[in-house]
Amino acid sequence: MSEIEFRRAQAHDLPAIVALLADDALGAGREDQSTPLAPSYLDAFSAIEADPNQLLAVAVEAGQLVGTLQLSFIPGISRKGAWRGQIEGVRVARQWRSRGVGKRMIEWAVEECRSLNCSFVQLTTDKSRREAHAFYEGQGFTASHLGYKMAL
Repeated sequence: MSEIEFRRAQAHDLPAIVALLADDALGAGREDQSTPLAPSYLDAFSAIEADPNQLLAVAVEAGQLVGTLQLSFIPGISRKGAWRGQIEGVRVARQWRSRGVGKRMIEWAVEECRSLNCSFVQLTTDKSRREAHAFYEGQGFTASHLGYKMAL
């Protein structure tokens, strides 16, 4: 594996990002890869780009997009006004899995949070993603909280 570059996603990356999000059992039922992309993807991208506390990032190796994740930087009053980094939408291209790309992506994301003086970094993952649980624990995360969601 040669050098992986991490950068802010650009609009032309969106089809590849959506394809990564759709490339698993859960994502296949949630995402829409039809072209042109649904306007909701473009609207979300514009909102992320306009918000200084959001970062949609891609991992690129030899010119090929091999992974993506989103970072949100969240201010809070609790924990003495601590900022937290929230990692979402982590995906590695199928042919690049088990080659250290995910590990490098998480290390990069943690460093981004550290550079912005976040007190901690957090993430959620679906309960059915057992391999992801083991992966995140191997990266130093602990399953310290129970999360809830409500579909609207």
